[in-house]
Amino acid sequence: MAEVNTDSGSSKKHGKKKRKKLSTRVDLTPMVDLGFLLITFFMLATSLIKPQTMEISMPSKDKVPEEEQTKVKASKAITIILAKSDSIYYYLGGPEDGKDPEVLTSNYSGNGIRQVLLNKNAGAIKQLNELKAKKAKNLVSEEDYKKEVIKIKGGDAGTVVVIKATEDATYKNMVDILDEMNICNIGMYAIVDINDYDMGLIKNHK
Repeated sequence: MAEVNTDSGSSKKHGKKKRKKLSTRVDLTPMVDLGFLLITFFMLATSLIKPQTMEISMPSKDKVPEEEQTKVKASKAITIILAKSDSIYYYLGGPEDGKDPEVLTSNYSGNGIRQVLLNKNAGAIKQLNELKAKKAKNLVSEEDYKKEVIKIKGGDAGTVVVIKATEDATYKNMVDILDEMNICNIGMYAIVDINDYDMGLIKNHK
């Protein structure tokens, strides 16, 4: 608060009237109290920003017996190979009757690998949209909704994606392709080390 002290007395010198001197003093103590009150208010009224992270389950290095390995239908599988200069190679299924699969190229644009994944996962996406419509009408509980989403993504309509990266691929390429997994509602995907067979497919495609 500002305080103004005035001297009511007056004096004359050499017949001239002397002006009254005013002394001011600003007390900032209430402002400090107000500052602490505002800090406390915002700390209690707002929530801290939570970092958004993506959980990735990396494959175990332990050897798993063949009978315990998850079998994937070739018709559901798509292998994506990340290469240099932001290029992408992919093929559907795997070798059949000793014949190599057809290798195609793509990119990270909206009409590139994203469109490929959306077309491949169209059946699961349709079921997910129907489930979302039921949830919007409160026909499905939150708990049942989450269970059904997992079931649909891992069911027969879902797509299994195998991601492999060459030494020339960048960290950004890996982050971008993982983003595409979320955008396209891919529930089953794995990051696997590239092998000589895949490198041979890329070399022959060139």
